[in-house]
Amino acid sequence: MSGPRPIRYRPHHFLCSLGFQGKGYSEGFTANMTAIVMGRLRATGGDATVIEVTGATDDICAPCPKRRGQLCTNQDKIKTLDRAHAAALRLEPHETLTWGEAKGRDKTCPQYCDACFSGEYPVAPSDQIAKGFAMEAAE
Repeated sequence: MSGPRPIRYRPHHFLCSLGFQGKGYSEGFTANMTAIVMGRLRATGGDATVIEVTGATDDICAPCPKRRGQLCTNQDKIKTLDRAHAAALRLEPHETLTWGEAKGRDKTCPQYCDACFSGEYPVAPSDQIAKGFAMEAAE
């Protein structure tokens, strides 16, 4: 394989990336997510970025202060989010797809994002994520 290695993503991070607003759990987490989302996915040619679906911590999680090895301190909640997002986006473990293909999947997913808007998670409201799907799909 030539080019950069695929980004490893757990299912709920597909929508987190659409709603990302430059905020995060910590300075290191925010810098890492900014590099991935803004530096790769939203950059020119970002739709061609290859992503590999994982069921454990991923490249976004790497510097997260809630990470504990391959798990999260909120593992039960995260597992529920991942399952819902995987079903809505028709994602399978170890599947590879491009960011452009991911954005072309089922758009009913933003309903699942409302679970993240307690202020604990750094994403935009679900109506903005839905608009992000529509705007990015039109590009």
